[in-house]
Amino acid sequence: MAAAGSGGSTAAAGPGAVSAGALEPGTASAAHRRLKYISLAVLVVQNASLILSIRYARTLPGDRFFATTAVVMAEVLKGLTCLLLLFAQKRGNVKHLALFLHEAVLVQYVDTLKLAVPSLIYTLQNNLQYVAISNLPAATFQVTYQLKILTTALFSVLMLNRSLSRLQWASLLLLFTGVAIVQAQQAGGGGPRPLDQNPGAGLAAVVASCLSSGFAGVYFEKILKGSSGSVWLRNLQLGLFGTALGLVGLWWAEGTAVARRGFFFGYTPAVWGVVLNQAFGGLLVAVVVKYADNILKGFATSLSILLSTVASIRLFGFHVDPLFALGAGLVIGAVYLYSLPRGAAKAIASTSASTSTSGPCTHQQPPGQPPPPKLSSHRGDLSTEPFLPKSVLVK
Repeated sequence: MAAAGSGGSTAAAGPGAVSAGALEPGTASAAHRRLKYISLAVLVVQNASLILSIRYARTLPGDRFFATTAVVMAEVLKGLTCLLLLFAQKRGNVKHLALFLHEAVLVQYVDTLKLAVPSLIYTLQNNLQYVAISNLPAATFQVTYQLKILTTALFSVLMLNRSLSRLQWASLLLLFTGVAIVQAQQAGGGGPRPLDQNPGAGLAAVVASCLSSGFAGVYFEKILKGSSGSVWLRNLQLGLFGTALGLVGLWWAEGTAVARRGFFFGYTPAVWGVVLNQAFGGLLVAVVVKYADNILKGFATSLSILLSTVASIRLFGFHVDPLFALGAGLVIGAVYLYSLPRGAAKAIASTSASTSTSGPCTHQQPPGQPPPPKLSSHRGDLSTEPFLPKSVLVK
């Protein structure tokens, strides 16, 4: 299946299109299938590993690192990586890179300033994630964090006048119900809980993070429509603002403690793993996500929930009771239903109606009439963007 927005990738499968590519149709199909599986693995591992690594680093005995410094370091590394990629695109010509950045960042300063608001929101969101994961089990956070699908959908309806299908509204209701069940299980004391954890603070942080994620994603689409610029340039601009705003947040929240103990206080290999995952994980997904269609993204989210749950049982002694299993199952089902393309849903509905009235026989097109147009599976809107990390949303 072709990735969303890459309709040309399936050209070799149609009649008369074999000459468009150098590969045999079967070979091209097998190669594309392998890329889909690789993209699925990357999406699952990135989604689950970041949550698990933060939880692991925040629960290790000993000195606890300052979360605000980790956020700043991730922004610095992301910005430097994008700068190197732009440098490579200019074939190592420093003068061309300097002229390009001067034009894109300073001359077109209005476009640059537009990214200040989402950068502020994402910096806040990254800090809130540390608060939430420090106070909630990784599996509970992973399930609850899917509320970002709900918030993004609501903001897209309010700000962009988007319309959702009945199936999508039903899936959002199912999603909210599943999260509510999981939080009821957490409030009821499902399993042992460390004394320094505050589930109420964790829930407030994850809800605020979902709200900020939904608003920032829709705001991006609203302000960047029609603007030029590669994904690496946009991430470099985000990194510049993110670093500056992150330093302001560090000074305001933990400035005295950082000045006394040092910027890298409490850093261990596990902490550096978290920083590198935050910095490079989203950029890596930005490279492979073009091979993943909407259903695959939703499937990856569901698998990451299962992986986080299994890993939490082994690493953190997380206890899965029937209430959590029910809530997580509802969330996984809602994510899958929401990711179904509208065209596919309509086709399924029309097929069911035709089967119920005409039996199993195939539908015959009346002579002299043109065949009906095929339904497209690409929506081309923000309704599935919650499955993507923030670095993908700036393309």
